[in-house]
Amino acid sequence: MGKQLGQGDIDALFAAAGASATVQPPDLASEALLERYDFSRAGQISNDQMRAISSVNDLFARNMMHTLGAWLRTPFKMKLVAGEQLPFSEFLERLSSPTYICSIRLEPLGAVGLLELELALASPVVDVLLGGAGRPWPARELTDIEDAILTSVVQMMVQELNLAWQSVGLEFVFEKRESDAAVARMLTAGEKTLCVSFEARMPEAQGAMNICLPAVVLNAILRRLISEGDRPKRRSKEAQVRMRELMGEAKLGAVLQFPTLRLRASELAALVPGSVLRLPLAKHSASELRVGGLRFGQAYPVRVGEHRGAQLESSNDVYRRGALSAGNAVDQKSVN
Repeated sequence: MGKQLGQGDIDALFAAAGASATVQPPDLASEALLERYDFSRAGQISNDQMRAISSVNDLFARNMMHTLGAWLRTPFKMKLVAGEQLPFSEFLERLSSPTYICSIRLEPLGAVGLLELELALASPVVDVLLGGAGRPWPARELTDIEDAILTSVVQMMVQELNLAWQSVGLEFVFEKRESDAAVARMLTAGEKTLCVSFEARMPEAQGAMNICLPAVVLNAILRRLISEGDRPKRRSKEAQVRMRELMGEAKLGAVLQFPTLRLRASELAALVPGSVLRLPLAKHSASELRVGGLRFGQAYPVRVGEHRGAQLESSNDVYRRGALSAGNAVDQKSVN
């Protein structure tokens, strides 16, 4: 049977509960976990995230310079001008008219962004591909053939975007060219967007390329981008093999150095051109082989025809673990 409480026991319990409620011990650990959240800052991109975005877009601009320049067979320069957060309504106000603008889908986020190419840049690109000198045209709408040619150029740009952003798993998918009315309905007017602007130059023209992405959906990707930037980069196996091949073609200075020995000062003072200095070394004493100023190992001087070389006796562990051991290690061979 349970214990029955009397009135005195009940009063004591209420008194204890009231006393514990009035005492509020400081809990610094729990206070540290609490943070005021401002919903108006949803989608706000931090300074660290913006720096990470700039580094990725710098890579994209450099790749575009080489890729599109080689395809057009004409000098093509591209650089990042700015990356900033704008309300979507302000991005719409900056659009030139007429212009080429298309939608690009962001996977796996399921969001949609925009890519704009000013006709001041688009028209000379199309002119070069049609056999012209790459001069800009007066502002006008593109023909169907010009539109199809420019679409292939934009698809190449999207491929370069994928290469620049692949480290964080973001994929851009070209969808279609959009009309001005469709662009205005793509996002709400007050939605925060990330607007990245590039400037491109050709011998006869220059223009801008702009990318508009919804900032809210980018937060998870941007956090991953910062963590990838802080993490030591690991090269792929193909890159390692290529690096070893390139290192194998490098030339390093090599010298066979005698061990430390003592000579009389009078013998050195008596030296004249043509005289022979006898060194106090045993006939089979090993010398020190130095490559690039660093000790490689012990070796013996040898001659192969008209060449002088060094027959390696033992190698240094530092070089065995280094680049020379990657398919270029010398093991009991003559170094000419």
